[in-house]
Amino acid sequence: MAIMHTIARVSLSHEHAQRLVAEVQAEYVVRYGGADNTPVDAEEFEPPRGAFYVGYRDGEPVATGAWRRRDDVEALGSMHCAEIKRMYVVPRARGIGAARRMLAHLEETAAAAGAEVMVLETGTAQPEAMALYESSGYTPIAGFGHYAWSPQNRCYAKRLVPAHK
Repeated sequence: MAIMHTIARVSLSHEHAQRLVAEVQAEYVVRYGGADNTPVDAEEFEPPRGAFYVGYRDGEPVATGAWRRRDDVEALGSMHCAEIKRMYVVPRARGIGAARRMLAHLEETAAAAGAEVMVLETGTAQPEAMALYESSGYTPIAGFGHYAWSPQNRCYAKRLVPAHK
């Protein structure tokens, strides 16, 4: 099975983005008992404040990933953060490196846009996500965001550029 062939920047309203976001929301219902209610504004995922991506394999959308600027979050000594949102790989494309490739793409594009640190929220019902982030150099940080109050909430950060001296 081939890894994703292309990653394309699309708007959050794009048909493929909407389809995969609906799938990840359905998965959250199964895993957590409800959809992710984090406030999201489509404009947050438009340059220069963010970006939304769909990964394709053989012309079929198989993954999503997005980032948005979070200058209100301090992590690893920086206020120049980007937050990962809507990382998702369809079940039939899991185990081929699609999530790791999307994650690297998000890090590269956020760093190119000026982010110094990548942050994210995930949860204990997603152990495979936690393992991906930890194996990719992310370290646990204090809770932030919409679900900071939840005992299932897990937040991580990774420095994208060297710290300023």
